[in-house]
Amino acid sequence: MLTDIINAPLDDLLNEAEKVRSTTFGKEIELCAIVNVKSGRCAMDCSFCAQSKHHKTSVETFPMLESWELDFETLAFSGQNIRRVGWVASGRAATPSDVRKIIKGLQGMKSNPIWTKLLDICVSLGQLKTPELQQLQSAGFRRYHHNLETSEQFYPSICTTQRWRDRRATVERVKELGWSVCSGGLFGLGETWEDRMQLALTLKELEVDSVPINFLNPIPGTPLANRALLSVEEALRIVALFRLTLPKATIRICGGRPAVFAQREQDALLFRAGANALMTGNYLTTSGISPKKDCQMINHGGFST
Repeated sequence: MLTDIINAPLDDLLNEAEKVRSTTFGKEIELCAIVNVKSGRCAMDCSFCAQSKHHKTSVETFPMLESWELDFETLAFSGQNIRRVGWVASGRAATPSDVRKIIKGLQGMKSNPIWTKLLDICVSLGQLKTPELQQLQSAGFRRYHHNLETSEQFYPSICTTQRWRDRRATVERVKELGWSVCSGGLFGLGETWEDRMQLALTLKELEVDSVPINFLNPIPGTPLANRALLSVEEALRIVALFRLTLPKATIRICGGRPAVFAQREQDALLFRAGANALMTGNYLTTSGISPKKDCQMINHGGFST
């Protein structure tokens, strides 16, 4: 299968991936967005990340937002065809104080009449233990985001301050509690196709519900600042690999999309490659594409949100 994905004529590969996507998801494209709820000062040394305290970048840093700020930033997405909003915090794991703010923020959202226009709020709070996850679950959270980033074999090449197996263990804890899981990776780090395949197989084994696909957008001041962007063709083949390996999972295109797919008409090719969801708006530390423009692109291609 991997050889076919690497070597098949691109049109043939895209046609096959499109068939699989269409069978499960039809013409519907799900939009999500994120709120950066705690930025920078991360003790991890991930070589791609602008938020690591080990790197000298110009990223804005701030502590966990107050509960009212969480609600204010989230409600700004209302009425824009966005199905999910993720609250994403930097760091290995959120503190007990941070978890309390997150829970209070959700309580505030539920009391707001605009809440009915948002289907779900997801959280990405690092390697939490079971008691903290249970607190969040009791408060009403139902989906947790925690990327594995890459294969277990390649992971030490991009991070030395935490173990890949601990990231996997976090996903397993979340699954054991019955949460929906959003977990994927970042591509263009220098990983091989075998690393990409291994990550896809791991996510299939874990039965994750949503797979975010991120493409490296090299950040000045990080160790990977001088890496070249992936080509459009290679990025499309990566998306097709994950669609064909995980035919029922949501394949969600996230960070790096505006950099790799710099010509906006290229975005629609992602749906042919098997994607059925996009992260819209800005990312954690880089600019994205507005929900309005993404909706226009989706509708122009004959899809709906």
